[in-house]
Amino acid sequence: MNDDANDYGKHLITITQRPELVFAQGQGAWLVDEGGKRYLDLIQGWAVNSLGHSPALLAQALTQQAQQLLNPSPAFYNRPMLELAQRLVELTCMDRVFLASSGAEANEAAIKLARRWGQKMRQGAFEIIGFEGGFHGRTLAMMSASGKPGWERIYPPMPTGFPKARLNDIESVARAIQPSSVAVMIEFVQGEAGVNLADPGFVRELRALSTERQLLLIADEVQTGVGRCGHAFAYEMYGIEPDLLTLAKGIGGGAPLSALLCKERYNCFEPGDQGGTFCGNPLMAALGLAVLNEVCRDEFLARVRQRGHYLAAGLQKLAREHGLVGERGAGLLRALVLPGNHAEQIVSSARNLAPTGLLLNAPRPNLLRLMPALNITEEEIDQGLELLGRALTETLADALSA
Repeated sequence: MNDDANDYGKHLITITQRPELVFAQGQGAWLVDEGGKRYLDLIQGWAVNSLGHSPALLAQALTQQAQQLLNPSPAFYNRPMLELAQRLVELTCMDRVFLASSGAEANEAAIKLARRWGQKMRQGAFEIIGFEGGFHGRTLAMMSASGKPGWERIYPPMPTGFPKARLNDIESVARAIQPSSVAVMIEFVQGEAGVNLADPGFVRELRALSTERQLLLIADEVQTGVGRCGHAFAYEMYGIEPDLLTLAKGIGGGAPLSALLCKERYNCFEPGDQGGTFCGNPLMAALGLAVLNEVCRDEFLARVRQRGHYLAAGLQKLAREHGLVGERGAGLLRALVLPGNHAEQIVSSARNLAPTGLLLNAPRPNLLRLMPALNITEEEIDQGLELLGRALTETLADALSA
């Protein structure tokens, strides 16, 4: 480890507690710090690196596009923008695409589009019904749209117009609907809340209720889209079609790229209503096109589903061996539920294993989240399970002896 690692932090605004290590290289499922220690990465930038660290496919696309055109401004068309939009339309049930840089930006655009539609078609309806435990980003509006406990106390006063229902409780949605309601916004898998899956019956009821009450159904697939759940998009698992769809994280394969998609009848922005300096820039669009063309192949998605089942079986085995609550998830977005609030200790223990570390995420005190590269191998999954087993043994033994 570089002895000066702490010096980097003193110049950064504090936003999180980072461990005292500096990563220098990454390849596939692995990261290497400045001291040469290797880590098997089951976080992958929070489900961002669809194809792992530094894939040759994206390095080639980046180099080729960087030598041709970086950003002519969003006031003009560019070929990668057009090709990426066309590919997204081909892969989804949508007709139109707005490209941006982050999930929060795409979700903000979705809220704006829904409210614009409400102005034009629903006598000014503007409220967006969300869900307890939902997570839609870190802008002020998206913090209000999210259902993360305590967020309303950080930056008051918060934007209004975002009532909450309960996931898998259709009656709570019905009670939240008012004449001012214009849309319902849902994550089919609530990642930040602990990998909570929407029930298929609930999703079908939600689609029917939204249609009946003339509400837009907005699917936030920032984390679940582009192969993460074993399908090109998570809505395919439920047999329904949303009206608006947001994507980010995995679509850029590690680069900042996001998208809002909508059906033609909701394409109601007027020139000047929405934009952004980097929206649709050819550099990021070229990467997104390369990712989609690789990940959204049938054989690739079939392997994601197979690897997801393989990882789930390994986690279930660990749960039985260590007396854990269990595991859940979809595809390669999975959670391991612990019997107590030991998640942070296990994350630290796994990272500090020698000679090889393991990178995990703890979105809740009693839960670990795993988001490996979509092309992770069975051998790497086995390595990860072995390392996780060691971290569980070490941490739970310490907890019992305390």
